[in-house]
Amino acid sequence: MADWYQLREDRLTLTVHVQPGAKRTEVIGLHGDALKIRVAAAAVEGQANTRLLDFLRKAFKVPASRISLKHGEHARRKVVEIQGSPVAPETLLPETDTA
Repeated sequence: MADWYQLREDRLTLTVHVQPGAKRTEVIGLHGDALKIRVAAAAVEGQANTRLLDFLRKAFKVPASRISLKHGEHARRKVVEIQGSPVAPETLLPETDTA
């Protein structure tokens, strides 16, 4: 298992490093022990958090009720919890970071 996520039963916990204000929302790769994601929203009034959770919800194929921001509401480093995803976390990494 990688440092940037933990999987216990059907509960996935991701550590994410967010870069707000990007042109598009995308996974860049790893940033230390976190998954780095550029977010196409400003870090104002929760816009970046909303866009991040929506992006991860679609990537992990779960309804909004099964994803939540656990820590880091006002920080670049965040902890997100996802329940019941059929998607393996490693599939989000660009090809060069999977080896």
